[in-house]
Amino acid sequence: MIIAVTVIAAILLDCLLGEPKRFHPLVGFGYLASLIEKRFNQPNKSKWIQFLNGMLVWLIVVSIPVVFFMGLYAIFSLWTDQLFLLDIIVLYLAIGYKSLRQHGLAVFECLSDNKIPEAREKIAMIVSRNTDTLEPTAIRQATIESVLENGSDAIFAPIFWYIVGGAYWVILYRLANTLDAMWGYKNTRFLYFGRFAARIDDVLNYIPSRLVAASYLLLGHCKSALLCWRQQAHLLDSPNAGPVMASGAGALKLLLGGDAYYHGKLKKKPTFGCGKLPENNDIKRSLFIIDKTLCLWCLFILLVFLIG
Repeated sequence: MIIAVTVIAAILLDCLLGEPKRFHPLVGFGYLASLIEKRFNQPNKSKWIQFLNGMLVWLIVVSIPVVFFMGLYAIFSLWTDQLFLLDIIVLYLAIGYKSLRQHGLAVFECLSDNKIPEAREKIAMIVSRNTDTLEPTAIRQATIESVLENGSDAIFAPIFWYIVGGAYWVILYRLANTLDAMWGYKNTRFLYFGRFAARIDDVLNYIPSRLVAASYLLLGHCKSALLCWRQQAHLLDSPNAGPVMASGAGALKLLLGGDAYYHGKLKKKPTFGCGKLPENNDIKRSLFIIDKTLCLWCLFILLVFLIG
């Protein structure tokens, strides 16, 4: 029952406060990881040296905050045995439900007011593709893709890992996911150095992503979602984002994907989903399926622990 209370309390805290505007632990972690990466990443070395350096740096930068939180829990336990209070704070800091909604709605509002340059600036905050020349349809597609994928990474995967392994696994997952976002690029700088970070993130997201894809399927157009998941998920680069986005696009009956520019270079990407190209209101529909999925997960967690 404590687990259910912790999950729901962390979500309510996020809904109330959102992400901390200053001194967010993940921001500090990202700064630390960037400093160490610049020192140890050597693209001129052999691919095996780069890979081993990447693995070593990953272990170092992840170990530092994990050890810090172990000490924090030890100190906290001297004052009280109610450690679930600290768990609530950790899980709250790991999820980004309110932030995801705010980013999605910011793009929606700019498009609704026909403020295309402002919409490009807003979408640039949540995607890695070049946004300077995106037209409204492409902005909507990018926004919905980001909402569907980040719903899995930033909301449901941390909840999953808390249920499975407690706060330490939440911390491990969030740090691994952050390092993948920083180093998991297939370019000259990170192709081998970031490979370990990318593979660890793939492993940690494997089960949560498929639970999220199944949730989108249940809460949207089931037949379309299942068909898109089965036929299109493998076409996308990521083994975990593929099922999530294909199922989500099918659940919403929208056509997403297509070629995009990254770091000034055109990348050929498949289209996926079905039905029509997205309109402005479809951004809200994508956020609504996140809302419904979160309600479904909370209800399921509560029922399981009440029955148990």
